[in-house]
Amino acid sequence: MADRKALVERNTLETRIKAQINLDGTGQARFAIGVPFLEHMLDQIARHGLIDLDIECHGDLHIDDHHTVEDVGITLGQAFAKALGDKKGIRRYGHAYVPLDESLSRVVVDFSGRPGLVMDIPYTRARVGTFDVDLFQEFFQGFVNHAQVTLHIDNLRGTNTHHQIETVFKAFGRALRMAAELDERMAGQTPSTKGCL
Repeated sequence: MADRKALVERNTLETRIKAQINLDGTGQARFAIGVPFLEHMLDQIARHGLIDLDIECHGDLHIDDHHTVEDVGITLGQAFAKALGDKKGIRRYGHAYVPLDESLSRVVVDFSGRPGLVMDIPYTRARVGTFDVDLFQEFFQGFVNHAQVTLHIDNLRGTNTHHQIETVFKAFGRALRMAAELDERMAGQTPSTKGCL
């Protein structure tokens, strides 16, 4: 099996990011981003997706977290696209339901080659600590645009905003893991009637 790893560096006037991933990892994670709540959520992707993640970002946090959160999503999406390559032999689709106390979320992903995001999270608060929860829309939009995936995210219930978001990211990690897994029955075929993704 070929290594499904990627290293992506993305530099703009707003952020400088270096992201490394291993889709067949053990869930090891290292972050130096400067946005603790985002790092906590990215750790959920690594642990629940069994994806090794190493992300460094130097962003314009003196302005706010917006550019950093969005650009980390973009760079992570680019890394996924690179690590998956031609996508031959993958399951393609993945889904997960994850509860945390009173909160329950569902995430469904398709490595379709077509970016699309449908996201319904009725946040009960606008912030978790100092973090503006609206920024997760930017994170996921950046990810889907550059990973070329279709992604549906639904928080089905929850009253604690931290729990709402954490269930989303845990489910996202598990759905990514399922979709990116190699399916031995596919025997290296492209999982599409079109012949390409």
